[in-house]
Amino acid sequence: VILAGGRATRMGGGDKGLRRLGERRLIDHVIARLGPQVGKMALNANGDPARFAEFGLPVLPDPLPDYPGPLAGVLAGMDWAAAQGVPAIVTAAADTPFLPADLVAGLTAAAGPEGLALAGSRDAAGKLWRHPTFGLWPVDLRHDLRTALQDGLRKIVLWTYRHAAGIAEFHHPAR
Repeated sequence: VILAGGRATRMGGGDKGLRRLGERRLIDHVIARLGPQVGKMALNANGDPARFAEFGLPVLPDPLPDYPGPLAGVLAGMDWAAAQGVPAIVTAAADTPFLPADLVAGLTAAAGPEGLALAGSRDAAGKLWRHPTFGLWPVDLRHDLRTALQDGLRKIVLWTYRHAAGIAEFHHPAR
């Protein structure tokens, strides 16, 4: 599930994934990288879904009002996958074109005891940073996630910590 449900307020509004990077849009890069790693793809986005019609992907709006953040997009994806009998989803941000070509394999290998994993990478000082919009999300956790969102939780890392998420460490290419 490509997460594109945000309002991009820090970028002046609009769809970040539709901004250009070279000859293509950011989301084109994400689809090209994620597509070979998964069986099906969908897009989490709010507003008029017609603006994404050319991609031929299901467009999943947040299941809760008032743009509660990326966890709502994760929940939309989990609900979509559960309806199809799919046990888990992988998420990627629509505005991050250089996601790992082995994202799904890495997340799967790092899954915690409940099957949950987030991507992470180390900075120059060696500190591990989580990238919480890139994760493996078992659909069995969707009811707990829905309750947490309805109770006001918005921070991905707080919810994933409760479920002992594993961390898949990805390395930056040489600069």
